[in-house]
Amino acid sequence: MTEHTFQLDGQQLAKICKNTVPGQNDDTLLVKLQALNPDYPIRLAKTGEEWYRLGGIVDMAGNRIANDLVEWTERTYIECGKNLQTLIDHAREQKLIATRQTGNTLHFVVQIGHQAEQFVQIDIDKTHEMSDRLLVSPDCPPEDLEEFIDPLAPDCIETFSIGTARYSYRRKTDVAIFMSEINKYHLQEHPAQRFMDDWNRSSAGQKAVFSNDWIVRPYRHTGRFGEQIINVEIINTPQKNVPQLDDVSGKKGVPLHNLLSRFDRQAGYPFAWFFYMVKGKRVSPHSGVAVFQDISGDFSYLPERDVAVLKDWVNTPYNV
Repeated sequence: MTEHTFQLDGQQLAKICKNTVPGQNDDTLLVKLQALNPDYPIRLAKTGEEWYRLGGIVDMAGNRIANDLVEWTERTYIECGKNLQTLIDHAREQKLIATRQTGNTLHFVVQIGHQAEQFVQIDIDKTHEMSDRLLVSPDCPPEDLEEFIDPLAPDCIETFSIGTARYSYRRKTDVAIFMSEINKYHLQEHPAQRFMDDWNRSSAGQKAVFSNDWIVRPYRHTGRFGEQIINVEIINTPQKNVPQLDDVSGKKGVPLHNLLSRFDRQAGYPFAWFFYMVKGKRVSPHSGVAVFQDISGDFSYLPERDVAVLKDWVNTPYNV
């Protein structure tokens, strides 16, 4: 497979989102994405947790007054001569309602090579606008503009939907290119890169596809000198019912091997317990030390490639 035949660009993705109305599920969107890229299977890897944010403003009949509550408030405040009471009276007279956007982020993945990082991730938001509250509470008017926008004691009303749900394109991440960019700004290997490198050289990388179980979350944060730093987090896509592997103390040999094997079987690939441990998810870091002590003694149940990965982790532990 060669990467250059993967076609979807941001403009196309934004257009698909704009022209697709969400139904009961996201199959229509998936079909449209797939049709533009028949060479590469595209799949929905994860639906993120529901989030909500400030919406816009409607009247009592649900007619749109503004798309952006913050922008409307700041502009109308100026039009009211920067008089908060005039703004409050205006909102009350018009019986305006503030809305909220509720949504989930859908994470689609397209594997374009055999290595862990050789996949493209497409993040698309699915949002729905709902009525939230009276813009100004009759009993508890705001004391400043900040409280007008986001009151501490909102006067909530019975919820109704405004318009239909919609998709909006968030970003496309070619993970291999993105990781090579991130690595330029880190003197030592970035933990996410090491995680993928360990996957590539372990039994997991021989038997399983990384993006079937793991995706990325690019984000920005501010450094201590105020600089913007681009970073990345590895996210597990929990579709499997893997067991908790907390306490392995005192276990060694066959019982310990059986515990690890059961975990790997339920996760669906060999050496899975190691990657869950590095992620700090369902497997205690003590497990790695216990297994290493075990295989350094009389027992030999890990392939050489996995022993090498585990040994490096014991010498220089990391987590993602």
